[in-house]
Amino acid sequence: MKKILRPAAFAALAAITCAAPAQTSQKLTAGKANEYGLMYTLPLTALDIYIAAELTEEHPGEFANYARRHLSVDNAITNDRRSARITDVLVVPRGVPDTETRYLAQFKNGTSAFMTLTPENIPLAVNSEQAFEIAAPAIPAPREAEPSPLETEAARQAVTQDMARSASVSKKAELAAQRIFELRETRSDILSGQADNPPADGNAMKLVLDNLSAQEAALTAMFAGVRKNSTVVEKYTIVPDSADISGKVIARLSAVDGLIDADNLAGAPVTLNMRILEAGELPVNEKGEPKSFPKGGVAYRVPGTALVELVYNGRTVASTEVTLAQLGVVFGLSPALFTDKKEPYKAVFDPATGAVVELAPM
Repeated sequence: MKKILRPAAFAALAAITCAAPAQTSQKLTAGKANEYGLMYTLPLTALDIYIAAELTEEHPGEFANYARRHLSVDNAITNDRRSARITDVLVVPRGVPDTETRYLAQFKNGTSAFMTLTPENIPLAVNSEQAFEIAAPAIPAPREAEPSPLETEAARQAVTQDMARSASVSKKAELAAQRIFELRETRSDILSGQADNPPADGNAMKLVLDNLSAQEAALTAMFAGVRKNSTVVEKYTIVPDSADISGKVIARLSAVDGLIDADNLAGAPVTLNMRILEAGELPVNEKGEPKSFPKGGVAYRVPGTALVELVYNGRTVASTEVTLAQLGVVFGLSPALFTDKKEPYKAVFDPATGAVVELAPM
């Protein structure tokens, strides 16, 4: 699944915190109506992969052939050209419901244990209205290309009448170069205080100097050419299974169209590799034997970890270790923990993996 992001400000990168659950969370209380049983769904871990790519357009100037002669510019742009490169990749884990299986926690009659869940019925906590949350990470921001020096009002001001009237490209280039040196001399006179009609104050001086610089930039671009950069950002979501992944194409990058779908052969592939580092295991007793699931227990996941890499053009552009619910196993907390009259416990879960992140007395 792909989602195009529109230009927006960067979001702040925040640390993992325990905060109040979103207003859309739901609270279920064990009681007579539900026979003291609460039903819910454990999560699978989806990976939202944000890819930022910089697109570059280059266009030669009108006087590209005269750049070395008049301005000593050796690297003038001489041909139209487009290029693209990946500048940033962000992998964000997110919980999605495992619709294949539902679980029932059975509490003791006469108690008032409760559970908070996401709108997708994924557990957030038991006997607590706090939730484990990860604040929004710093998503790369799309950025539109800024106008080139030739697309400004100053570019029109920079063209003199003699340049406009001349039919010879060679003569126009000579006049444009002369105008560049005149602008530089005028700026130097203003800064040194030798101008015949200096600006009245600091603000006026800044306006004049900015205009002179803009005109010079426009005339120089007529020789050196222009380069325009923009940034596009797209999101791709995958839900890995419990196996390694090698060379899975999740997107392609085109110098003309930017980030495109994986099945569009007009671009070079961006591939995903995932290597399992550690699978989740059931807890064991004193004898080293796996423990049995407690009767009516509150199910949670013991997740595993994997190394996720994204590769483009033979280069690894991102490498990050992630925790995945589907690489683990399901175990349970005894419901008696949450209904003990003397010291009832609370539990907080990671909604992205289903793991227990806090288990403590209320």
